[in-house]
Amino acid sequence: MSAAVARRLIARGRVQGVFFRESVRRRALGLGVSGWAVNLPDGSVEVVLEGEADAVRALIEFCREGPRGAWVERLEETELEPRGLSGFEVR
Repeated sequence: MSAAVARRLIARGRVQGVFFRESVRRRALGLGVSGWAVNLPDGSVEVVLEGEADAVRALIEFCREGPRGAWVERLEETELEPRGLSGFEVR
């Protein structure tokens, strides 16, 4: 098992009202990735991910496309220090 990594994403485009957060939560649970997703007032979605590097990378790739109905214009990624998060929450 590789060391945990953490990333903060900001998804911009048509990402609210299309089940983006719930889709990310379901994929995260399936991949064993922890974190949370929240709608931001400007219409974007913030996602914090923590887990094994390959699993986090797979979830980031999903976030680049989003679920059906979403249109991700831009995905901003920032590296974070892992904090030992557990579970995945839609806020």
